[in-house]
Amino acid sequence: MNKIIVSIALFCAVLGKAQVAIGKSNVTNTSVSLEFETTENRGLILPYVEDKSGISQDGSIIYDTTDKKVKYLKSGSWFDLSVDNTGNVNLSIQTSKTEKTGAKVSIGTQTSTNGILVLEDSNKAMILPKVASPHLNIINPSAGMLVYDTTARQLAVYNGTVWSFWKP
Repeated sequence: MNKIIVSIALFCAVLGKAQVAIGKSNVTNTSVSLEFETTENRGLILPYVEDKSGISQDGSIIYDTTDKKVKYLKSGSWFDLSVDNTGNVNLSIQTSKTEKTGAKVSIGTQTSTNGILVLEDSNKAMILPKVASPHLNIINPSAGMLVYDTTARQLAVYNGTVWSFWKP
């Protein structure tokens, strides 16, 4: 896992101010910093955080292992995106590992010192992986998974047990 993060960090360091496409040859929209391929039923897995006390940047999104929920930070308060209280996560994949504090990917003009993946552009967005009915089509989702459900046209969040859906 650490090798993958370091590889992505090195790759993106070279492309510092570029737009990044993952699983496809190019970004299809000029207002996008990061875009994922839409033909596969895969999602974005958020960082598993055991202690969120050092996170202060509004807009941060994490999988909080203390109560097994996906959360985002807004105005200094954490907001729950999981809704359901039955989350489940296997922490053994990270607990015995040593954190590589320098492993970071920054897309855009680097100004932040916090975060693992930081989209620094002030005028570009990230397009989440798009999956039709993820609760039916992602066979083995991981805790902290985040996708855009193209069928229901809403955000889908997996807490390790059930999917939660958010529609504006």
